[in-house]
Amino acid sequence: MKKLRFPLALGLALCSLLAQGQSLPAPKEFYFDADPQTTRAIVALSGEGQEVVDRLAATVARRPDDVESRVQLARVAMQSGRLELGDELYQAAQRNAGSNQRLSRAVTWNYGWDLYRAGEPQRALEQWQKLIGGWPSTPGWQPPTLALALWKLDRRAEAVAWYAAAVRTEPQQWSSAASYPQLLPDWREEDRALLAEVLAAWQANPPAWP
Repeated sequence: MKKLRFPLALGLALCSLLAQGQSLPAPKEFYFDADPQTTRAIVALSGEGQEVVDRLAATVARRPDDVESRVQLARVAMQSGRLELGDELYQAAQRNAGSNQRLSRAVTWNYGWDLYRAGEPQRALEQWQKLIGGWPSTPGWQPPTLALALWKLDRRAEAVAWYAAAVRTEPQQWSSAASYPQLLPDWREEDRALLAEVLAAWQANPPAWP
């Protein structure tokens, strides 16, 4: 990937988040809630490359409260290997989203995925954990997503417990990996393959409820 330049005019300090390593609450029985406002890719400008980076950077410099431009710039930074810059941009976007719960949840969901794809599953899990217990209280994205992160972190029993919630909710969908491309179209193939390992562990020993 061609390395992109981030203008100095951004004037952003680089910093890292501290790992929290907190335990997750136990999964609920069912997760029927749709949550499209959270699970949307935040894109302020279409396209890619240096021109888009420059335009996003100019927008952030001119309008520091522009959350969506900041998030998209953060994603480009992380994809370019600039993890610390991405952190700073995402954290500022979270602060600026403030009490706007719909926007705040979308920023945190996107932040989690960008961390995961940058090889930071623990920190991704910490972001997604912030969305547990909010509204909607039982979004359908949580069981497979949290199961993926937990399995990646070798927290196998927890991963299977969360995956079991997906199967209880929609057994015809989550009992076979053949459904994954349709259910998880935005996931990388390697992530769907990892989730299939969780499925196999569930099939070998389905946990009882509760």
